[in-house]
Amino acid sequence: MTTNLRHDILQCIGNTSLLALRHIVPRNGVRILLKLESENPTGSMKDRMALAMIEAAEADGRLTANGSVVEYTGGSTGVSLSLICAVKGYPLHIVTSDAFAREKLEHMRVLGARLQIVSSESGRMTEKLTRDMVEAARVIAEETGSFWTDQLKNEDQFAAYRKLADEIWTQTDGQVDAFVQSVGTAASLRGTADALRRRNGKIRIVAVEPAESPVLSGGQSGAHKIDGIGAGFVVPLWRNEIAGQIEQVSTEEAAAMARRLAREEGVFGGTSTGCNLVAALRLAEQLEPGATIVTIMCDTGMKYLSK
Repeated sequence: MTTNLRHDILQCIGNTSLLALRHIVPRNGVRILLKLESENPTGSMKDRMALAMIEAAEADGRLTANGSVVEYTGGSTGVSLSLICAVKGYPLHIVTSDAFAREKLEHMRVLGARLQIVSSESGRMTEKLTRDMVEAARVIAEETGSFWTDQLKNEDQFAAYRKLADEIWTQTDGQVDAFVQSVGTAASLRGTADALRRRNGKIRIVAVEPAESPVLSGGQSGAHKIDGIGAGFVVPLWRNEIAGQIEQVSTEEAAAMARRLAREEGVFGGTSTGCNLVAALRLAEQLEPGATIVTIMCDTGMKYLSK
């Protein structure tokens, strides 16, 4: 029997490819590598953290065999949780918004999730929208007794991103000079950065946030249209010491880079991926020729065709 046989779809999470960009490259010879998280079953890196949160809750009894799950989400975490809960048989209640891509909402429904839609301000992500969704999820969890994964505070995610860092280290043979990632809950940046720095304390870590809402940089909260990042306030899992620098990228810059990535490299990612690549190119100008930057293709652009 082939050793590549998988017994359920959850075994297909992780071990994604690392791609060296050939056309969108810095002029000084710095190498940019893109971790293709679109290869995960739902097309998103969030499959990793959703599985980690559910399995940790199963292990310590917070989620029992007859239990149910609730979460607020901008979409990708919800789709990933929908997949995990479908396979494991847990009813799932998702709080989300019309601010996010229609494809994500439909994907959650197809996988069996029950959705509660919170109206947005002209389809934009704002601090108020995030807080309204969080509160709605809290109320549902309280009223139904569901396990609330509470991604803004859940540290079980870190285990998933330590595995991501291990993959990056192995795939590069330890030749990593910098890691760049946009900030949603901050779990992916923090978990991956911590694991990489344990191997090499000199690795530069760069956080990325929407220019329209630069709260991590000490700026004012604002509205933007980059799905999955930029909550509009300093999220609980953020720590100032995580990143040596923070780059601000606008929605327009992120979308333009996502389109460029598709047309020049044949890689179709979402706006958060574009955001990461804009920041990686800026960082490259500060590094010596031959250095290696790793950044993340957070998810597939197929989730955003309607936008």
